[in-house]
Amino acid sequence: MQSSKTWIYSLIYITLITALTHLLYTLLISNIFSVNYQLTKFKKLSDLPLRFKSDGIFKILQVADMHYGNGMTTRCRDVLETEFKYCSDLNSTRFLERMIQAERPDFVAFTGDNIFGTSTTDAAESLFEVFGPVIKSRIPWAAVLGNHDQESTMTRQELMSFISLMDYSLSQTQPSAAHSSDHSEDNPTPHVNGFGNYDLRVWGAPGSQLANSSVLNLYFLDSGDRAIVDGIRTYGWIKESQLNWLQNVSRHSKGKNHANDQPAESNLFSTYPPALAFFHIPIPEIREGPIKEMVGQYQEYAACSIVKSDVLQTFVSMGDVKAVFIGHDHTNDFCGNLDGIWFCYGGGFGYHGYGKAGWSRRARVIQVELGKGENSWMGVETIKTWKRLDDEMLNKIDEQVLWDRQTSR
Repeated sequence: MQSSKTWIYSLIYITLITALTHLLYTLLISNIFSVNYQLTKFKKLSDLPLRFKSDGIFKILQVADMHYGNGMTTRCRDVLETEFKYCSDLNSTRFLERMIQAERPDFVAFTGDNIFGTSTTDAAESLFEVFGPVIKSRIPWAAVLGNHDQESTMTRQELMSFISLMDYSLSQTQPSAAHSSDHSEDNPTPHVNGFGNYDLRVWGAPGSQLANSSVLNLYFLDSGDRAIVDGIRTYGWIKESQLNWLQNVSRHSKGKNHANDQPAESNLFSTYPPALAFFHIPIPEIREGPIKEMVGQYQEYAACSIVKSDVLQTFVSMGDVKAVFIGHDHTNDFCGNLDGIWFCYGGGFGYHGYGKAGWSRRARVIQVELGKGENSWMGVETIKTWKRLDDEMLNKIDEQVLWDRQTSR
């Protein structure tokens, strides 16, 4: 009888332990080691490669100095008194949405100070708001950093890594090894200063003779934030390692295009694709001048580094860079020519960045057009630009041709 009771107690004990173990696993351990597939999120990718449309046009929207803070609670700066009460970061968001609807760009380039770090509680949350309208529209986009982005909760490296993982983003933290240089185990890819140096290729129109060739290059550079040079506080600048990398990319592009068997008709066009460059802080030569053929307004001195690196000289020697698009100085919105290369300000876009009361926030549009061959679209024929104001009609101003194949021959 005693043996029978012992057996029953043992069975109850084992059952109880088994039940408690299962409950513990269900409530705690399984949540730690299992994957919740409903929460798993994969990056949404753009249709690649970037390509001119069938109408021979590739349109870029430049967003300079969004200066996003915390959204609705972040007030506007330098607006009319009648506008201030209801003005916040959401005005910047609405402006971007309006520009996307009006221009329908093929690509959006954010040229730094995307968030205003000191006004941003959570950098990641604010970045989602900054790029949200473009992501919602499923437009491929890319960004570089300015001098304020890292002043919140992320380092520059963390910011670029995060941005590169966002939906439809083509941004890169570091240059692609394939385009950096002739690299191998004996000759590794050299270090390149900064975070956000990369290049993107835009291919020819579908069905054209150059459909499988790059006909336009987009160069993105990290111009840094702040530095101390000989005891003097100054802005960042583009370093020698970045310029060396860029020269290698340019040479690689020219060599690849030259090696490809191009149709005879395409030889009427440039033997290598033109390029556009994007970064945040202007170079000292803009302040020094002389700037020729200026279109737009020059209302504040270029706030640049005291270090004069060889950016302009490098661009001139490369030969492919036709125009450079910058930000940083919000009340400058001009395009001006330096040694045959156009330098164009975007003009202040965001409402939390400084501006000028009564002077509309604005955005720049770049339109690149292909030349027409006898039976097909060919290489780049013309590069145009204009700006739109954030007024009632999104007025279009200062339309100009920056480069065309005919006059550059």
